[in-house]
Amino acid sequence: MSRIVIDVKNVTMRFHINADKMLSLKEFITRKIKGQIQYFDFVALKNISFSVQRGEIFGLIGHNGAGKSTLLKTIAKILKPTTGEIKTHGKIVPMLELGSGFDGDLTGRENIFLNGAILGYDEKFLIKQYEKIVEFSGLGDFINVPIRNYSSGMLSRLSFSVASMVKPEILIIDEILSVGDADFRVKSRSRMNELMSGGTTVLLVSHDVKTIRETCNRVLWLEHGKIKMIGEAQEVCDAYEAQPAVLQSDIKGE
Repeated sequence: MSRIVIDVKNVTMRFHINADKMLSLKEFITRKIKGQIQYFDFVALKNISFSVQRGEIFGLIGHNGAGKSTLLKTIAKILKPTTGEIKTHGKIVPMLELGSGFDGDLTGRENIFLNGAILGYDEKFLIKQYEKIVEFSGLGDFINVPIRNYSSGMLSRLSFSVASMVKPEILIIDEILSVGDADFRVKSRSRMNELMSGGTTVLLVSHDVKTIRETCNRVLWLEHGKIKMIGEAQEVCDAYEAQPAVLQSDIKGE
């Protein structure tokens, strides 16, 4: 049985973008009919190829706009690449946007069952996991409060608690843990290590190079949609942090 669970081959992602600012649907339709709308092509990913082994915690780093989130969305099958092929083996749980899969009018408890159902798990399984999810999240009595009243950190804790307790085969995390408190980030890293030992593969994007360095086995560095470097976490993070000072604001996510 192959240990490769994510295989990305020659992936390019091109977007056809409207260059004009439209203030209304009426204006868009009028200018569309008259042939007055200008478009340009933006290539977010350029001929990307790599593979990830079962049980790895694989990091993605790069400046803002480097293509990290786009790459994760193609792996999660939210976006279809313009060219190339992506093969995945196993159930994917994507945590790509804070609060995605949640309903702000429902309580934390209700959202556990809603999000779990979206991820494909039945009520019986979620009832069994419920207390563990709440305990791990540390939300206490706030679990019975509508999540529209949650802070970004509380949403992050709930999202990760649900995703990690359902034992995904591939867990994709895009910056969502960066809004949590320091204690929860430590607990999250420990949980990811537990998942990895059980065979779960984790893809992690973060502007916090320290987190990537401490958590990941291997790292891919994207720059302007191309692979700049791929290899062991320490080696790639060292090279990334050794960039000229003019790029340091990007490294810090500013």
